[in-house]
Amino acid sequence: MTSGLSDGELVLRVRVGDLDALGELYERHKGAVYRTALAITRDESVAEDILQETFLRTYTYARSIDESLPLGPWLYRVAVNLSYSWSSRVKRWLNVLQETLDQWVLPASPSPEALTEEREWQQALMRAIDDLPDRHRTVVILYYLEELTLKEIAYVMDLPEGTVKSRLYHAREMLRVHLDEQEHRLIPEVAYDFT
Repeated sequence: MTSGLSDGELVLRVRVGDLDALGELYERHKGAVYRTALAITRDESVAEDILQETFLRTYTYARSIDESLPLGPWLYRVAVNLSYSWSSRVKRWLNVLQETLDQWVLPASPSPEALTEEREWQQALMRAIDDLPDRHRTVVILYYLEELTLKEIAYVMDLPEGTVKSRLYHAREMLRVHLDEQEHRLIPEVAYDFT
């Protein structure tokens, strides 16, 4: 039974080919790895693939994992890197696809009556996060959605902690500006002319 062992002890067992130990690590960390991949890729099936690939790499690279350190940040780093690799490939293809579709398809007009105010703000927030540069979006996802500390994010992204703080600050500012602009679009100022 492996359930009473620490992550470090399980990594040691994975090194000698213990698949039960890998399964235990998977059960402990699958939720966080999946959520991270999903938040970055916004695609459930891709997030599942990244989850599987992350643990395949855990098995493959078990000898290079420092068992004296927490495993979570190492897993986050792998998941983030895999997610970005996928995202950059998809963005290239989507740009080509979008250019082709723009030539052939007319955009559908959304029904404003069908949207509630809360849904509009949720969508605005998700768009604002999606519009952030990758380096800022990742910090926001890891800090707010995965609730990692600044130190853990610094490890995951292989950056100084001060750089993480700076990116988080700038990401918040970009989100604030974007959402302020969105608010003005949703609630336009009405000018009255009484002359």
